[in-house]
Amino acid sequence: MGGGWWRTGEAGTGAAPAAADPLAMLPAGGPARGLLVELGRIEYEAAWALQRALADARRAERVPDLLLLVEHPPTFTIGRGGDLANLLASPAHLAALGARVYEVDRGGDITYHGPGQLVGYPIIDLLGRGRDVHRYLRLLEEALIRALAELGVHAGRLPPHTGVWVGAEKVAAIGVKISRGVTLHGFALNIAPDLDHFAAIIPCGIRDKGVTSLARLLGAPPDPAAVAARVSAHFGALAGLSWQSLDLRGRPVAALGEAIEAAGAAGFAAAARRAR
Repeated sequence: MGGGWWRTGEAGTGAAPAAADPLAMLPAGGPARGLLVELGRIEYEAAWALQRALADARRAERVPDLLLLVEHPPTFTIGRGGDLANLLASPAHLAALGARVYEVDRGGDITYHGPGQLVGYPIIDLLGRGRDVHRYLRLLEEALIRALAELGVHAGRLPPHTGVWVGAEKVAAIGVKISRGVTLHGFALNIAPDLDHFAAIIPCGIRDKGVTSLARLLGAPPDPAAVAARVSAHFGALAGLSWQSLDLRGRPVAALGEAIEAAGAAGFAAAARRAR
């Protein structure tokens, strides 16, 4: 897959790609522009379908590498390695929460998505970055760890468990799928969710660990926009991308894919004109 789109050095947002960073995974063609797409609150099922459509578009080079930023209504998802026994809530409890449950195609066990989280879905060409899934997971963790450090939170890893942790409590869950060289799913960072909702599950199937949030760690909720800016900048730097922002919050769900592909086509066309 091509990685050209807009080359770095042109207008865009985010940290400069960190070519010398040992954790960086740069595109095969070198640092490039990507689309940072803000979708706002969207139903999980709609976001999942959008990811699949955009992964197809990425493989066909109709869009560049993407990072979708979303928030979901209360939702529990169970990954390919998950166990329904880790869903503790009764149907009545789920109904009271207004929560839906989906069995999905990412790795990992059960997790929660809901208001107060920053959820990120990178749709990027991993084939051109060496196709190292474990290294990609460490990249996602590192982007979050660096962003949280700027907010005053000392977070880290807790092997063998994937994710970002503060002590024995998880502050960000990570689960991905690689489909024909393109990434789907991603991370869920707890900014200020209702942590009581995690009592409905055994988070990630890990019985002896807890969950926390930035609001709890910092004593007050940080500005979600500031958190998103830091996370996207660090992810972009490590993935060799500088961002062109696309704000689609409030757009009809049915129009999202078309709008993203239109933005991608405009970028490719501009790059082709400059190459002549």
